[in-house]
Formats: sequence, structure tokens, C-alpha cells
Amino acid sequence: MRIDLDTYREILDTLTRNKSRSFLTGFGIFWGVFMLVTLIGGGQGLKELLNRNFDGFATNSAMIWAQPTTKAYKGFRKGRWWNMEYKDVERLKSRIPGLDVVSPVLFSNGGTAYYGDHKSSVGVNGVSSEYQKVNSPKLFYGRFLNETDVVQHRKVCVIGKKIYKDLFPGGGNPCGKFIRVDDIYYQIVGVDYNVSGGVSMGGSEAGTTLLLPITLMQQAYNRGTSVDMIAVTGKPGVVMSSIAPQIRETIGRAHTIDPQDERGIMVFNTEVLFQIQDSLFRGVNFLIWLVGLGTLLAGAIGVSNIMMVTVRERTTEIGIRRAIGATPKMILSQIIAESIVLTMVAGMSGILMAVSILQMLELGNTEDGILLAHFQVDFWTAILCALVIATMGVLAGLPPAARAMTIKPVDAMRDE
Repeated sequence: MRIDLDTYREILDTLTRNKSRSFLTGFGIFWGVFMLVTLIGGGQGLKELLNRNFDGFATNSAMIWAQPTTKAYKGFRKGRWWNMEYKDVERLKSRIPGLDVVSPVLFSNGGTAYYGDHKSSVGVNGVSSEYQKVNSPKLFYGRFLNETDVVQHRKVCVIGKKIYKDLFPGGGNPCGKFIRVDDIYYQIVGVDYNVSGGVSMGGSEAGTTLLLPITLMQQAYNRGTSVDMIAVTGKPGVVMSSIAPQIRETIGRAHTIDPQDERGIMVFNTEVLFQIQDSLFRGVNFLIWLVGLGTLLAGAIGVSNIMMVTVRERTTEIGIRRAIGATPKMILSQIIAESIVLTMVAGMSGILMAVSILQMLELGNTEDGILLAHFQVDFWTAILCALVIATMGVLAGLPPAARAMTIKPVDAMRDE
């Protein structure tokens, strides 16, 4: 059958002959495609939002901190409190070749930052310049702390997003300005927009952390040589879980703690979290495609059933076509073309509706002109959905087309 303008007019006339039936039939395809595209885009956006909880953290990193011992060891009872020290940093660097970055961190009990008439509750952390290799900052203004700041004990700081919003509600670049925290003035050198809400550093809420050079914090807060946490990353190709026992053994030997005491020497492996999250979303994506394709299949079955009814109603018309010379191939092409048009129109409408909903979700997840998560599907996913729709249209049209090909002119006249 030659596909021309008259053919499309005939298809349109057939589909609009019973508008309600065509609409309800196409709605199954529309809803299936809408659900599939929306779930794919929504799943992608949800994954990005969850990833923001660990945004900036190296995938092969680990956090080490001290907790009360849970095992007795060499005459010491369990439940003993202990603290890490600055020498542990050098021990880890020298004894574990698989480590790349070893960065000590200090925490304070929090305080209040002041700038003019504005104030903000903050959590003060002392870090080295290498800490940015463990938790990469998203600098909105300025720079991160450098080695010169650490060596010279400079009174400089990097403030979080919420602190910046509270102290500078009018916006603008705050770098070079001084804020007061615990009666000490610090000059702002950077604004970090990395929220990393999933890993609470020292109990601080996302965006409320104020970073100081660790050497300055040791003096200002009288911390001596103690260390609250040590952040480490592995060298390329090194799996952190494989060297975690070495980390515990190195720290435990220096502080007379059982190296098997996993709760006493806490090693928080972010690599495991990323693996769990990836496994979770692989399962979610599988369920999304399973539900979406299942809904599409149900819609295609509905289209096939309705087309079968349509063929039955057009028995006389098809018989006359056969009588005046229409071949079975022409009848087959006509029925399948009608099925494809119906499913494509309904399917593309579903894609457009889903894209519109996902676009609104993206607009709702934009802050300060920064898109927090991408909820849209990519181009090739949309093409794949269109191909699935076309395939469904062909498959839905085959049974009624086969039924139409068996109609003989004599039987059609007799049916009339």
C-alpha cells in the first residue's frame, strides 16, 4: 500500500469515526509512556539528590575517629576512652603505602559568627589544605585554605552556604571581610556551597561549617596535639576496605587497642556507601523499566483488542476492497498503519506530558540559579521510548491485520 496524503486522511477518518473509543484506547499507551519516562527522569533526579548527601567526597576515602573500646586488651578493660593524636597522621603516612592523602580534622562545640548586625550559628572545623582532596569544595567565591595559611597560622576562614546567607543577606562577594567567632576575628577567603548533608562533620548541619587552618585552631581552641578525626584517601587502584585492617592495626598498636576492635577504632568507609547506593539504583532502574514496559504492554493489548473490534465492524468495507483488487498486503499495511498512528500519537503525547512534568520538577529544584538535580531524560532514552512505542504499535496491529487478511469478499457480503 502506497503511503501518501490520501492514506493518512483515510487513517485519520477511521480513528476519528469513534472518538471516544480511540481516546480511551490510546490512553493506555499514553499512561504507560508517561509513567515510564516520568519514572526514569524522576529516578535520575532522585539519585542526584541522594548523591548530594555525599557530594564532593572521594569515592575511595575513609574517615577514622576514636570511640570507647569494646574489647579488653593487654590489661586494659573495655569501655576505655582514648584520643587520636597528630603523630597518628605521620604513622599512617609512613606505614601504609596504599594511602594517598592523610588529613587531620579538629571539631569545636560550635559557636556564633557575627558580621555587623547579622549572626549565624556555626560549627568550627580545623583542616589542612589537603582536606579538599578528600571532600572537594564547591567554591562560590574565593579560594580554599592553602598550605601557607596552615604554616603561618593565618586567621582566615572558609564559610558554608548557610553562614553566607545569614551574614550577608544582600549577597555580594564577602572575601576580604572579617567576621567574629568566639571573640576572634577571621578574614573570609572563600564561600563553600558544598552541602554534603549525608555525612555530618562534627555534628554540624549542612552549610553551617566554618573551616579554619588546623594549626590556628590548635592554638585558638587550646587543642594541643589531639586530633578528632583523620580523613584519608587511597591511591588509584587501592580498595579502602582492603587496607582498613592495616589502618586499625597502625592506630591500635600506638594506643594499646585491639586491632580487631572495629568499634573502638572506627573506620567509616565511604566506598561501601557508594557501592550500596549504586546497587540500590540499579534495582530501582530495573523496577522502573519493568513497571513502565508492563504498563505499555497492557496498553498495547488494549489497542490490539479494540482494533480487532474495528476490523469486525469493517468486515463489509474490507470485503469490498478485496473485491475491487486490494491485495492482502494492502489490507495488512492499512490496519498496521492505523495501529502505529494511534500508538505513536498517544505515546508522543505521553512523552511530552512527562517531559513537561519533569521540567517543572527541575525548576522546583533550582536554588540561586544552580540546578540541584537533573530530572530530565536524555535524548537517546527518548528515542528508545519512541522505538518501543512504534514496536508496540506493530505488534498490536498484527493480530487484527491477520484477521482482516482472512476476510473474503463473498463472506463479507454474506455478513452484511
